[in-house]
Amino acid sequence: MSGGHDHGSLGSIKHVKPLAISFGLVASFAFVELIAGIVSGSLALTADAGHMFTDALGLGMALAAALLAGRVQPNAKRTFGLFRLEIMAALANAVILLGVATYVIVEAIGRFRSPVDVEPGLMTAVAIGGLIINVIAFRLLQKAAGESLNIEGAFLEVIGDMLASVGVVIAGVVIIVTGWSGIDAVVGIAIGLFIIPRALNLARKAIRILIESAPDGVDVDEVRTLLLDLPEVLEVHDLHVWTLTSEMNTATAHIVIDDGIDPHPTLDSARDVLANRFGIDHATFQIEPVSHSGCDELAW
Repeated sequence: MSGGHDHGSLGSIKHVKPLAISFGLVASFAFVELIAGIVSGSLALTADAGHMFTDALGLGMALAAALLAGRVQPNAKRTFGLFRLEIMAALANAVILLGVATYVIVEAIGRFRSPVDVEPGLMTAVAIGGLIINVIAFRLLQKAAGESLNIEGAFLEVIGDMLASVGVVIAGVVIIVTGWSGIDAVVGIAIGLFIIPRALNLARKAIRILIESAPDGVDVDEVRTLLLDLPEVLEVHDLHVWTLTSEMNTATAHIVIDDGIDPHPTLDSARDVLANRFGIDHATFQIEPVSHSGCDELAW
């Protein structure tokens, strides 16, 4: 028996439009910030450009999920469809983030030893533009973020970049007012340090899914105990719980009952336990009479 899964929140057209607009704005302005960061010599602006690129990737992943989740159906060769592409992209995103953060921090340390002239006017103007772009994306995604966990992730990316843009604006103003260009390296390091834990957390989540660990918040021993507590259930074995992609947890289990017992109530109760207690709507159960042998000898 297998429970269903509703992908409506991922494929809703009302979510696609704000995601598409936000993606276009952020991705385009990331190029502007990168060029301006190089021209102005601002490490903070270059770091923010790298942050915006990764935000654009996050928005692109969310957009792809919204467009493809309900359209690319599983088939004989891809029995799970293309859902895992989102997780692979998330891991790539984390690696890029760590690379950007490492570069910025190393470069900033070097600039403390050998200061570099920075053009604060261009730096500040472009950072203000980046802040405006992120505010627009924030407003576009704010409502949808409360309706979809997929979009909530992209929304949090935008909030993070808003904070980084504010930091760059402050650095530019400080340089204009005081002439202290070292603030650029300080803000660059701050952005790099802000990126690292977020990137590591993203990588951790992606790797957990790719190696098919149990989802965060799901205690497999508790799942087993609750299934064993069901009427007529004598044994539970070969229990697996994992995540296919964001918002899609699944489980399989062999459930042993007495010979001659109607399996339908047990199937319904097992489905309800996983759905109501753990939010696992897609579960496959194999009901086995106690007299059956062989299935409990599985090697993994």
